[in-house]
Amino acid sequence: MLQPVAKNMETEKVKHRYDRIAPLYDILEFPMENMVSARLRRELLSGIGGKILEVGIGTGKNLPYYPKNAMLTGIDISPGMLAHTRRKASELKIEIALSIMDTEKLAFSEGCFDFVVSTFVFCSVADPVRGLREIKRVLKTNGTALFLEHVRSENLFFGKLMDAVNPFVRKIIGPNINRRTVENIKNAGFTPVQIKSTKADIIKQIWAKPTSVYTGKQQRFRHESRKGT
Repeated sequence: MLQPVAKNMETEKVKHRYDRIAPLYDILEFPMENMVSARLRRELLSGIGGKILEVGIGTGKNLPYYPKNAMLTGIDISPGMLAHTRRKASELKIEIALSIMDTEKLAFSEGCFDFVVSTFVFCSVADPVRGLREIKRVLKTNGTALFLEHVRSENLFFGKLMDAVNPFVRKIIGPNINRRTVENIKNAGFTPVQIKSTKADIIKQIWAKPTSVYTGKQQRFRHESRKGT
């Protein structure tokens, strides 16, 4: 059984930052969204279906890209951000169950979602590995986690520059710009089965499976291949 987590002051700070910025969030992100992010969201969500959970749904930017027959659930730590999602879902006539919830403490039973979606979220989660383990917990056995995240550059100069300016960005806007999210995904028990990078390797689309399931499939495939020779 998952142990309860004490109230985290860093999580409360994240909630406060996003409640504060919620009224201006879409305006501030419009240039990046229009030039890059919308296309990547559409590509990431293409072909998914069934029971879908989106963590850190924010202002609902992914809503237009979900299939119409999907069973959608969305959570966010910020009531201010969720208010925008509710309005957007109403305008688009999309049915979705929305709840105020912390990604690190998902109030869902194990193995109940076909897909879990996270877009530009794990730059802000206070304990990213714990949040990712929660995603793994609520995924079905053969479920898939989909991520669109900005990460720390592997370029020596730009990586150190991102480290240097991160405290200022975090204080003013909210997110960390130097998270090693691919490593965190692996540390949480996932195997990335596909990674696509863009924009100087800083923005990544990641498709991931629970490592135990993915490894088992690979072993069965190799066994069957040997039998066929």
